[in-house]
Amino acid sequence: MEKIRLQKLIAESGYCSRRRAEELIEKGLVRVNGRKASIGDKALPKDDIMIGDEHLGIPKKKQYTYLMLNKPRGYITTMSDEKGRRCVAELVADAGVRVYPVGRLDVNSEGLLLFTDDGNFANDLMHPSRHVSKTYRVTVRPSLNDEQAVRLSEGVEIDGRRTAPAEVRVLDKQPGRVVMELVIREGRNRQIRKMCEAVGLEVARLKRTAVGPLRLGMLKPGSYRELTKEELKALRNAIVKTTEKQGE
Repeated sequence: MEKIRLQKLIAESGYCSRRRAEELIEKGLVRVNGRKASIGDKALPKDDIMIGDEHLGIPKKKQYTYLMLNKPRGYITTMSDEKGRRCVAELVADAGVRVYPVGRLDVNSEGLLLFTDDGNFANDLMHPSRHVSKTYRVTVRPSLNDEQAVRLSEGVEIDGRRTAPAEVRVLDKQPGRVVMELVIREGRNRQIRKMCEAVGLEVARLKRTAVGPLRLGMLKPGSYRELTKEELKALRNAIVKTTEKQGE
């Protein structure tokens, strides 16, 4: 485990501010494992840190919760609604901890929606610079021709700005109806619907089936479950890899 600056450890324990911790260290009032500390010293949470005659208790690292919900249509992605509409918060109300949705799915969309109380993880996953992929199963009308597919894959202009390249794969094609898989690496408001509209298609059904390497699988609509350690690790790796690509 990597050592942490002493004043940061003290501040994170809730004892005092970082500035005040530095003052206490400068005054010689802080000892680490029996040795008087100096500014610039580092320590581990397990070390015996004393301020005067008081042992500093370092709280254990918070255990965060990570959930996957299969959001049904008809629910809005919010924790409460003044209009009395059904909210996704109702579907995870018995999780035992207050968690928040990561990103959004509009009221008529369904599928994979993540929840967590880990703000840093949520921000990393949603940040535009991360480019973590999101996979959707999209049913459109009336049909999909080659020109429309190319335009969707190369990017179309919505809200005055061109979308990033996407991946388009036709899954099923019938008269007046096409089912396609669409993979994007952005998270703009109602992006899929607006992209389809821009090329003359009407979205009849929209379901998110994956976020990065995490797939919805057979989870029933309205049900949720905790992510496994392997799934969480895969998501974190996806964030790291997309960040590394940006630096290439």
